[in-house]
Amino acid sequence: MNQSTQRIIGNKLGLLNLAEELGNVSKACQMMGVSRDTFYRYQAAKDEGGIEALLDKSRRKPNPKNRVEPQIEQAVLDFALEFPAHGQVRVSNELRKQGIFVSPSGVRSIWLRHQLQSRKLRLRALEAKVAEKGLVLTEAQVIALERQQTLNEAHGEIETEHPGYLGSQDTYYVGTIKGIGRIYQQSFVDTYSKVAACKLYTTKTPITAAELLNDRVLPLLESEGVDLLRILTDRGTEFCGKPERHDYQLFLAINDIDHTRTKAYSPQTNGICERFHRTVKEEFYEIAFRKKVYAELDDLQADLDAWVDRYNNERTHQGKMCCGRTPMETLRDGRALWEEKVSALN
Repeated sequence: MNQSTQRIIGNKLGLLNLAEELGNVSKACQMMGVSRDTFYRYQAAKDEGGIEALLDKSRRKPNPKNRVEPQIEQAVLDFALEFPAHGQVRVSNELRKQGIFVSPSGVRSIWLRHQLQSRKLRLRALEAKVAEKGLVLTEAQVIALERQQTLNEAHGEIETEHPGYLGSQDTYYVGTIKGIGRIYQQSFVDTYSKVAACKLYTTKTPITAAELLNDRVLPLLESEGVDLLRILTDRGTEFCGKPERHDYQLFLAINDIDHTRTKAYSPQTNGICERFHRTVKEEFYEIAFRKKVYAELDDLQADLDAWVDRYNNERTHQGKMCCGRTPMETLRDGRALWEEKVSALN
């Protein structure tokens, strides 16, 4: 049973359980925002067919007469794996050259029936077929797989083994405030747990980039028993320079932290920090600047610290590692799992 199915059944079952606990159908329906007719329909479905009967049933009935012939459908499926990067219009045009006539919408309908409607799904199906049958990839297939890997990295899908394995750091321009001047935020996000640390400065220099790690990041990770092994940054001057006289590079060398830089002209490859900056902008700065006029940087820093504390300890995340937990819960659980793996190997 997939996650969406569990959610649908869970909501309906929750309504039935709430009514039973309260002993009042009307009050339960009012609290859940549904009608009593809906409640009795859910109850009747459960009584007749059990919990599985609470799953929504699609009213759409497929019409097999509208489907293409089996050989055309198979040709579309074969082409999808041979050229997974091609869109539906191009597939239709290329198959027409072979004497196979199917419209772009027909191609998409076939893809939908076989869970191939996106390039990522077609590449996943290709990888599964190659692993199963040991096929030799064509040049077009290799290019498509390599391109998808690059896109994954560009959108922040980075391989990370445990908390502290890879940190992401970036500079965010907050704005200019009268009496303070330009304000820059140095941001750090652990790519595994999404635990964040931020500090505000009026300059953007290697010193401020290193100061964030020294003042906030390393003490935070050390308090949780985690070491920072590697850090990912863009190619800004505050992060990159001659190692022998660049303050940030020297700080990383002293603390034995490896440094990875994003791909040139592709700042989006530091996507985890980019997404965090969007979150802090929408959930903190846009609200804070409407509620309060800041005359001191320390006042803004205090409010930012309070928000980051809630972000790390109270705000749940739905990412690949967090799965509904807070970043700090993810960090602690991830550290425990990693220690178990290491001890098992030893």
